[in-house]
Amino acid sequence: MERIKVGGQAVIEGVMMRSESAMTVSVRKADGSIKTKEEYIIPLSQRYPVLKKPFLRGVVVLFESLVHGISALTFSANEAAQGENQASPSLSPWMMTLTIAVSLGLGVALFVVLPHFLTVAVGRGLSTPMGVNTFLFHLIDGFIKVAVFILYIVAISRMPDIRRVFMYHGAEHKSIFAFEAGEELSVANARKYSTLHPRCGTSFIITVLLISVLVFAVVFPFMPKLPGFPGLARNLIYILIKIPLLVPIAGISYEFIRLAGEHMDNRIMATLSLPGIWLQKITTQEPSDDQIEVALTALSRSVQLYREKNEET
Repeated sequence: MERIKVGGQAVIEGVMMRSESAMTVSVRKADGSIKTKEEYIIPLSQRYPVLKKPFLRGVVVLFESLVHGISALTFSANEAAQGENQASPSLSPWMMTLTIAVSLGLGVALFVVLPHFLTVAVGRGLSTPMGVNTFLFHLIDGFIKVAVFILYIVAISRMPDIRRVFMYHGAEHKSIFAFEAGEELSVANARKYSTLHPRCGTSFIITVLLISVLVFAVVFPFMPKLPGFPGLARNLIYILIKIPLLVPIAGISYEFIRLAGEHMDNRIMATLSLPGIWLQKITTQEPSDDQIEVALTALSRSVQLYREKNEET
């Protein structure tokens, strides 16, 4: 039997699920019913086969996940607004583009710009020779990145609405585990599985942060020291160099997460995956049966649409 690859994302009172050619978003409405949005998708890698190559496909998947994720969140937010008798405007293409740009900008500011300048400040405070060409600089930079990310996750996890999203995140993982095990997609079957999955987006983000330490430590010793530039300008140039390096870092991180997902029983891969698994103990929570039902609805329809599409072709 063909192995269908699926992935998902928790949204407001629901779950988005993606197969290779379909995306579904199921949400629990205020009246208790489940509403599902369905659509066929054509991945960029199908249009341009070169994008299926290792280390390229990760960047493509990341971009597509961002686009589809924002679309799914918008749908779920609109449904929630309707339940509260509020207006529910749709997201236009230019608003989608702006949202993606702002999201990426905030990510760069929080996890590239801020840690870099904090590391510079730490070096000055310690009066330690710690230029950007040293491993120590990138080790401290990486520690600060991880600390910022963890603090951010812990802070938002205390919000009641986000906690419910994290419960749907757990429902998503349980449902995918049941599907990957070849079991019938029922609440009882999904309930017994863990909320912690090696291919989770949380694991991907922490992997990106950790791999960036190694990549920057290898690349920056070969960079010019720019002695003719004042400190601020020099550091801004180094940050501008770091940003495009995030593309190969994302590619490497995706290959690691993909490998970990395919070899979950391997002790080495399991050990290397531990940072992401630990963080999922914050970003996933045990769901209710009603939440698992929503996740299974989205997953079932996504898989069914994929099979129907394949039968047509």
